[in-house]
Amino acid sequence: MKYFIVDAFTDQPFGGNPAGVVLLDSDVFPKEELMLQIAAELRYSETAFVKRHSAQEFTIRYFTPKAEVELCGHATVASFFLLHQKGLALGPCLCHTKAGDLHIEASEKVMMQMAKPRIVATIDETEEIYQALGVKDYHPTMPVQIVYAGLPDLMIPSPDVATLQALQPDMQAVSEITKRLEAVSFHVFAFDNDGYTAHVRDFAPLYDIPEESATGTANASLTYYLQQWGCLGKEAECAFIQGEAMGRPSVVATRIQADGNIFVGGKATIVAEGVFMEA
Repeated sequence: MKYFIVDAFTDQPFGGNPAGVVLLDSDVFPKEELMLQIAAELRYSETAFVKRHSAQEFTIRYFTPKAEVELCGHATVASFFLLHQKGLALGPCLCHTKAGDLHIEASEKVMMQMAKPRIVATIDETEEIYQALGVKDYHPTMPVQIVYAGLPDLMIPSPDVATLQALQPDMQAVSEITKRLEAVSFHVFAFDNDGYTAHVRDFAPLYDIPEESATGTANASLTYYLQQWGCLGKEAECAFIQGEAMGRPSVVATRIQADGNIFVGGKATIVAEGVFMEA
């Protein structure tokens, strides 16, 4: 099996959000235990295992170092950028995932259609959530909600960008809350008049990801959330900047259409490759 390290949502090496991508040379996925071991060995937040059916059809499974997840946006962008660069993905593509089938625009800039978004739940008692983030006495004008666009993530408004960048979450508390609410991450955002739709930070310690420098699925959810609360029109293009506090700034592009479909994507760069040897 060939493996690659690809930085997604950036055109500069060692920026954006790194993902492992493993290209399978078999029609059968390896055993789950082995895929978990490979993900743990690579040590990235997600590793994508890609099975190629044709130049337009693929199946991807995603593993964190601890568990399989249904979908990972940045690992999908990384995978299809790699496939395009290697001449293995041509034109519009279909990607089968456990979250459903995704339509992918594979080119120098990868855009992928996300699962149909929806509001899962509104969280009325938010004090515990803000305490876990270290934010005191804040009562947001927009609600804290769990939004699904492939994964359920908590959308959490922050008072301002300075507060956002200074966050030092209690990871144990964040993990316990996300587990109880059946969510994947705290996706915290703040507005600024600087040309970006929002600045964001994403914390998913329940899945062994203390912080992620770019998250496609969560930013798709944020796009839908912002539209629902009147911040965007029926059709809009967004640019979310993430990873600043980690020293890995990423720009995640999203597009929401009048029919409610959301596309997420960006650029990527390949930084390393190798081969896993049989034991």
